[in-house]
Amino acid sequence: MKKSIAMLAIAGLSLFASCGENKDTDVVESGTYQGKAEEVDADEREIYVRTADDKLLELYFTDNTQLTKDGASVEFDALHEGGNVEVKVEKKGNRLEPISVSILD
Repeated sequence: MKKSIAMLAIAGLSLFASCGENKDTDVVESGTYQGKAEEVDADEREIYVRTADDKLLELYFTDNTQLTKDGASVEFDALHEGGNVEVKVEKKGNRLEPISVSILD
């Protein structure tokens, strides 16, 4: 009986650990970067961008983040995984704040 409870506890912890995905993200200096949108989460208004030099940027949009395509403002749902983007970010401590995101394709 104790073995069964222990096995269930281990299985539950494994499932719990896999739910919250921890990605190894990078904090870069303030500036402009190009890359691919690896993941787009509309519910969280968050994107992960893989840069040309293999950095992974985690960006949570704020009310001030400008999102554009071909110079015109677009809604968040215009972003898609695998799409090319250019991001202008400001480093604030250990996080990056996206100032602007331009969809390139």
